[in-house]
Amino acid sequence: MTQAARSDGRGTYHDDFRLSITRALGDQLAQALTHLGRAPLAEQYLASLDERPGVYRLYLHGDFVYVGKADESPPGRLANHLQKLSGRRNIDLRDVTFSCLYIDEDFSALAPEWLLISHHKAVGSIPWNNNRFGKKDPGRQRDRTILKKNHFDVVFPIGLDRPVEGLELGQIALSAFLRALKNGLPYNFRYAEPPRSKSTFLTVPQAGLSADEAFQMVSETLPEAWQIAAPMGYVIMYPDSPNEYKSAWRYYRSGRVIETEPEAAPEEITQDDLFDAGE
Repeated sequence: MTQAARSDGRGTYHDDFRLSITRALGDQLAQALTHLGRAPLAEQYLASLDERPGVYRLYLHGDFVYVGKADESPPGRLANHLQKLSGRRNIDLRDVTFSCLYIDEDFSALAPEWLLISHHKAVGSIPWNNNRFGKKDPGRQRDRTILKKNHFDVVFPIGLDRPVEGLELGQIALSAFLRALKNGLPYNFRYAEPPRSKSTFLTVPQAGLSADEAFQMVSETLPEAWQIAAPMGYVIMYPDSPNEYKSAWRYYRSGRVIETEPEAAPEEITQDDLFDAGE
């Protein structure tokens, strides 16, 4: 007499076998990265990296904080992180290090960064992956969002004392000046084109003009209904004065600088939130 199958569909002579190949690959990737040394996140070390696909880790004060991938150029991707971090307060670039692991081109189709994220999510959090470090400009619809207290932009907000790169001394049209500001800052500056921007001129008086000084100059040329607002992660300019943004800590209105206390939600981003892998 044969034994009946169990209610779950398995019996003594048939059963399920589950092999998690992706988990095994993630474990091996993590182990290989763990065994690597670390180098400062600085241009001279990035210059020695190969231009081929890879995954990498970032460390702050020796603690692992972020994992990402570069489909073609690890030095380019890491240089983007270096630029972003250079414009942030509460962080010293000398405390940031990295390691990089090259991967076969075919293997990149398996999304190795997600394999690593899944691995590390199972054993603990990855702070910067879990708090939007790699996130690009969230767009106009998210400008009024209240950020959670451990969001990357809350912990490491932008610095407005940063010099604007690439500005030339002398007179310049407002439209060209706004483009130069956008290109010369390590964080995003999103703006609407103000009226008569091509026929309005301002003068760059000195080298090393800071973002704060530049935004004051721009605000002096704008109509009364316009303002420049600095949320914790980027800067925006729109004709919506005196509307306020929950995460803003500084406004520029008609040449005046207005300081404010940004809000932050009391709860923290958790591992259950969407991981952001190097976007």
